[in-house]
Amino acid sequence: MSDVSNEVGEALAEVCELAAALILPLWRSGLAVIHKADESPVTEADRRGETLILAELARRFPDIPVVSEEDASESGVPETIGRRFFLVDPLDGTKAFVRGDPNFTVNIGLIEDGRPVAGAVCAPPTGETWWTAGGRAWKRVQGGAPQAVRVRPWPAGDALALVSHTMKEEAALALAQQYGFDRREPMDSSIKFCRIAEGAADIYPRHGPTMEWDIAAGHAILEAAGGRVEAVEGGPFVYGKAEAGFRNGWFVARS
Repeated sequence: MSDVSNEVGEALAEVCELAAALILPLWRSGLAVIHKADESPVTEADRRGETLILAELARRFPDIPVVSEEDASESGVPETIGRRFFLVDPLDGTKAFVRGDPNFTVNIGLIEDGRPVAGAVCAPPTGETWWTAGGRAWKRVQGGAPQAVRVRPWPAGDALALVSHTMKEEAALALAQQYGFDRREPMDSSIKFCRIAEGAADIYPRHGPTMEWDIAAGHAILEAAGGRVEAVEGGPFVYGKAEAGFRNGWFVARS
């Protein structure tokens, strides 16, 4: 891991919190919802948050390129990418944001040689921020003192899975049989990674589509907290898949 990845996590946390402060007043404000070409929703909150984040990253880390969700949807993803770059989702969980639900986040992850080596996630409604620093995962609430967080041991007989709101009952039962969890809770956005990282849940199986910017920051935090993300078919989960449009395959995140 490079020196920059050890130092960057707290700076990314600050940027996420700046974007969260901009986005939060727009929540439950009746913002217009526009649908992109892939039918996913976007709001002015997504766009304003991304503008702020891109400006802050350009100022703080001018030599590191950025791949961001809204820019990618409007201008297309880059055909190639270097060994080090940021992945940005200015408002992960836009559907939850539009519904008025609190589980949406601001995500920034740093990728190096295909791995997420630093990241930060902020949940605007609760004021919670998680980030990586010094090989550990940290959390603070509304600017309070940081606390190190760590995954919990698998609680036999009481393991909690975090799953998509849209998951059908038969699919959830099949996943429970495959992964051995006992309870499940529907939840949007990358906050699922953070809840596992802080020991409040145990597993997040994703047998469905995601983009790299959806999960990179949460992946970095979960690994720093002692968890892991693996491809469902086995082996490491890699980033920088420009040839695939930065789309992800299936994965499982767990303590």
